[in-house]
Amino acid sequence: MIERISYRGWHNAWRLSNGTVDLVVLADVGPRIVRYGFCGDENLFHEVRGQAGQTGGMEFCLYGGHRLWVWPELARTYFPDNRPVEVSRFGDAVRFTSPVEDFGPGTRLQKQMEVSLDPEGARVLIEHAITNHGAGSTELAVWCPTMMRIQGRAILPLAPRSAMDSEHFQSVAPLTLWSFTDFSDPRWILGTEFIQLQQQGKPEGRFAEQMSGTFSPAGWGAYYWQGRLFIKRAAAIRNARYPDYGCNFEIFTNAEFLELETLSPVVNLKPGESAGHTETWSLFRDVKSGEGDEWIRSVVVPLANSVTLPE
Repeated sequence: MIERISYRGWHNAWRLSNGTVDLVVLADVGPRIVRYGFCGDENLFHEVRGQAGQTGGMEFCLYGGHRLWVWPELARTYFPDNRPVEVSRFGDAVRFTSPVEDFGPGTRLQKQMEVSLDPEGARVLIEHAITNHGAGSTELAVWCPTMMRIQGRAILPLAPRSAMDSEHFQSVAPLTLWSFTDFSDPRWILGTEFIQLQQQGKPEGRFAEQMSGTFSPAGWGAYYWQGRLFIKRAAAIRNARYPDYGCNFEIFTNAEFLELETLSPVVNLKPGESAGHTETWSLFRDVKSGEGDEWIRSVVVPLANSVTLPE
């Protein structure tokens, strides 16, 4: 079922549902996928309640949920996407196309999300595209942050571990630092095979924000909250030039939310060219709780591996 609805003060929102899960995508602004959850259940995404129903204005608004951004993080990243977007249907998919960014920090970019939900189960396919309508080339990566609700945990697989020998002299992946990254902060759980970041409403560490990223050959990240497990997958392209010293996945948190983010390789877009990036999502419930690497290996990894990317 695909229907146009009103949602929290916005009158042009679109709901996709198959009876198991549902999504809500805003078209008055954004676009933003502001809800993803089991039908009748809690939203796994964070919503900025103070911005509900808001449109227009010249300041960038988070609104909540899943958005399409541009790396590197410069003024144009924060273009105020507060205008209505064009909506078109293609069978079971809905395409949301924003206006060309033609004022302020905009650099003549145009963003697009095409969203489709499987007829059964919880799998969602999101195809992102950024098109350069400017007169010159521009270097960027497609950046896809998803804002998750409070009090959960992000999980990222690290590159496979092996003992040092003649076949393992070289580094295998980055673990990036921002000026506010502090691995002594209790929100971090650094394991051998996985890294976890907890969201806390009252952080105890030196900085309210924490962030890191890595290149994960497994191509998935997860968020666990009260028995629900959100998985997002994106293709991991070996030897590609990824942002931030080589990251295809990043995680960020503050006192309000946590973001699970994927990035495409860096591209140089000529006028008229587009860059694409595809994510696949799924959602599981009644997932056994746990904390360490063994729990992730035995419980989370099999579920992540069951989420297939498009061929």
